[in-house]
Amino acid sequence: MQKSQPHTRARTYYTSESVSEGHPDKLADFISDSILDEFLRQEPGSRVAVETLLTTGMAVVAGEVTAHRAHVDVQRVVREAVKEVGYTRAHYGFDAEYSAVLVALHEQSPDIAGGVNFSEEWRGMSEAERLDPVNKYSMIGAGDQGLMFGYATDETPELMPLPISLAHQLTRRLAELRKTEQLTYLRPDAKAQVTVVREATAEGGQDTWVDTVVISTQHDEEVTQAQIRTDLEAQVIRAVIPAEYLRPDTKFFINPSGKFVIGGPHGDTGLTGRKIIVDTYGGAVPHGGGAFSGKDPTKVDRSAAYYARYIAKNLVAAGLAHKALVEIAYAIGRAHPVSLRVESYGTGNISDEALAELVRTHFDARPQAIIAELDLLRPIYAQTAAYGHFGRPEFPWEQLGKVDALKAAAGALA
Repeated sequence: MQKSQPHTRARTYYTSESVSEGHPDKLADFISDSILDEFLRQEPGSRVAVETLLTTGMAVVAGEVTAHRAHVDVQRVVREAVKEVGYTRAHYGFDAEYSAVLVALHEQSPDIAGGVNFSEEWRGMSEAERLDPVNKYSMIGAGDQGLMFGYATDETPELMPLPISLAHQLTRRLAELRKTEQLTYLRPDAKAQVTVVREATAEGGQDTWVDTVVISTQHDEEVTQAQIRTDLEAQVIRAVIPAEYLRPDTKFFINPSGKFVIGGPHGDTGLTGRKIIVDTYGGAVPHGGGAFSGKDPTKVDRSAAYYARYIAKNLVAAGLAHKALVEIAYAIGRAHPVSLRVESYGTGNISDEALAELVRTHFDARPQAIIAELDLLRPIYAQTAAYGHFGRPEFPWEQLGKVDALKAAAGALA
């Protein structure tokens, strides 16, 4: 007689990574956003799309800028950004004082500017229609086509996926220990990765724990790998990850490749916009593909992704779903989105179609409306460049101003 197979419970693994502000790609993001901030500080209406390339002893800044009153010393901004992150010694192979800075900026294409300054809808309106309050935010068109995603889940207090939340906390902690000189051998470049396991229980619940933690950190020549492993397990991993998530068999891989003295732009080329999954939800949900850093908020790659997060977070915070994905798509030069979708993965208190209808009623996703509601023409972007753009209460797209209205509206539907 065939033996019955033992019952196995469903087990799923989720992994996300974070990189420090000294990682070459993140340093490039920080430089690009620092330049953007300086233009917005001098002239809030500046149109900016700036990319940064970093390599040994050199930073190259290129892109499009249209500003009439702003006069930004780009070289100075680059050097100050590099200094702030911590590349201040020539033997790092890249430093704030001696590395070359090449600048190649020109004005935004008039073909693109025409559609952004005056949307297709606006150009087709009569003067009376333009004065109608309904059309108040229809003048500006989207700066490009594309689709943007926002997400929220109630698995953490900040309504972010647990793996990316823990990974960001680890790299933040590394930066804190370096900057406060508690661990004097640390250098700016670092990475962290966390694998979380979820397993269904016999009672119908779910166990959650951390299966694997990976940390790689740049360091001085003199320190031993044994010392690094001892310090980082005690002062980073166990200081950050709650004890209830750690098991005796949780695996820690600390500098698994061994020596990591050469890092930053000297060890690997840095480029703006190359860490888009780190910037968002750690791979938990789809990504539209557009990067954020260096772009002013008329670029929906950035502003609409922020707004989609704002929508998703308010839906979850209002108790309408345990998790929510919001997708918004645009056509270049048009103010209104071409599509809007809400997915609650079966966790919604009302249907996904009803959630989408609530979103259309209570949120205005035209670019000009997004900029006004979230007050985005401010120099707030350099601080977004590292440790993720979401789950941080200092940013306007993380606020919960729509929760009460959504609760009331959903109650009326029910």
